[in-house]
Amino acid sequence: MAQTVTLIFDIGKTNKKLFLFDENLAEIYQEYKQFEEIKDDEGFPCENLKLLTQWIIECTHKILGNNDYEVKAINFSGYGASMVHLDKNNQVISPFYNYLKPFPEDLHQQFFDKYHGEANFSLITGSPSLGFLNSGLQLFYLKYKKPELFKKLHTSLHFPQYISSLLTEKLVSDYTSLGCHTGLWDFRNNRYASWVTEEGLDKYLPALEQTSKVFQISLNNKLVNVGIGVHDSSAALIPYIQNSSEPFILISTGTWSICMNLFNDKELTKSELENDCLNFLGIKGHSIKASRLFLGQELKEQASALESYFQKNKGDYKSVPFDLSFVPRPTSDKELLFKYHHLKPSRFGFTASSASQYDQFENFTKAYHHLIHELTDIQIASLKLAIGTSKIKDIYIDGGFADNEVFIQMLCSKLSDYNIYSSSFALGSALGAALLVNLRTLPADFLKNNYRLKIHHSDSAN
Repeated sequence: MAQTVTLIFDIGKTNKKLFLFDENLAEIYQEYKQFEEIKDDEGFPCENLKLLTQWIIECTHKILGNNDYEVKAINFSGYGASMVHLDKNNQVISPFYNYLKPFPEDLHQQFFDKYHGEANFSLITGSPSLGFLNSGLQLFYLKYKKPELFKKLHTSLHFPQYISSLLTEKLVSDYTSLGCHTGLWDFRNNRYASWVTEEGLDKYLPALEQTSKVFQISLNNKLVNVGIGVHDSSAALIPYIQNSSEPFILISTGTWSICMNLFNDKELTKSELENDCLNFLGIKGHSIKASRLFLGQELKEQASALESYFQKNKGDYKSVPFDLSFVPRPTSDKELLFKYHHLKPSRFGFTASSASQYDQFENFTKAYHHLIHELTDIQIASLKLAIGTSKIKDIYIDGGFADNEVFIQMLCSKLSDYNIYSSSFALGSALGAALLVNLRTLPADFLKNNYRLKIHHSDSAN
């Protein structure tokens, strides 16, 4: 007899993942994929959207055609700050621009001259000024830098909703993607920002739906409930909201480390914005305060450089056990021994290094531990911005860093006033997406029983 399952695609910047959940929402199958980037029309690396969408469609039909499974529902969790631009026939008209692509300086100046400066933009839209990471500015970019493409534009979709539309053929917007530092949303007035309507760009954005919206469609002659997709960091919150009786903060980790706090409702300050704090929108359109770091990308590059210097194999850092006897190299107050490329530690009062000082370390393990020592210090500074004055005792860590023993144990030793929990599986985003299309809540202790949720008390980390 076929097993009833929910199929979830969890599309990260690096790893593309497929999960099957059973009727009790326990994971029974997973598949990971990576794709080489291609170049956009200006030579900047970008996602191979065509190959990715082919993989999603092929995998969907493979699972639907497997007699061992009866697919009840499908949903998508995807990274934000990215949009897919379609013509009137719903065909993609532009490259899938990378959110790391530099935003043209002249266009940046043009935008902020016209719309009252960066500080005003950030306070209204709940996001720092981030160029292409403010994905709404992609529309401004198309209008003024790619006018021939813009003439063809009919609809712009956020990435999770685009991959959902591959199956549903429904074009919608959702709160979580819209509120993901897009620069499109006026958090004070709960509507599109005035610059969006003044530019006439709102007409390219489809109807806004609650993130729990599902469409029942026929696939392989079977009726299946298909969700509209959800921004991955916001999806990661859902299981913890349902299974937590006390105020908490979630550190959703991967390429980005995003600290998300439902319990801090204070308006963003200029200082917080300058330190990469922002607002997200939850699944029902409520505001969530967050702070973010490009931590996963930084660790990946730093660890690769360390492996090269100490003649280690690629990826060796992932299996380094925590050394209880580790003592950081002595430095003056907040002085760093590594040079960071994607983080700005000086914002948090650290003294940045002009070059990574590998010769200060006897071996790879000690160098790696000191690297994590510095990264956890930076992470904690960012975390405390998101906490603010809210009464938080519990911290959940989800995603790629949850399995990094050195990172977790160092955090525990430095956060003695908190309980630190980490999931043994990087499943938060996928599980959140599955909950949305199953329209149900988790039973008590679900995470503990099914995902080996671990608590790290400070006394066990010292």
